[in-house]
Amino acid sequence: MSRIVSKKLRDSARGQCCTLRLPGCGHDDGTVVLAHIPCGHKGVGMKGPDVIACFACDHCHSVLDGRRRGELTEGDLLRALAETQLIWFRDGLLTVKGAAA
Repeated sequence: MSRIVSKKLRDSARGQCCTLRLPGCGHDDGTVVLAHIPCGHKGVGMKGPDVIACFACDHCHSVLDGRRRGELTEGDLLRALAETQLIWFRDGLLTVKGAAA
């Protein structure tokens, strides 16, 4: 599978609230970026596809990437991914053939 890279998806994180919302979250503190969720395509200098990502503040992104200690569950990741993708669907950045908005 080829890697999916989208400037529009990456830029869509600007001005959003954090969808990861871990303890200590900055919510909408101006540090929110598109954070890639580990999915088997990650390594040193490598990131997963942009569609497997969530909006994360600096604190939550640091926990996700292991730069800061914190508790993170698969449920947190799935919820954040779903919320992020639903925002993209609402905003027309992600489409599904045959789906009604």
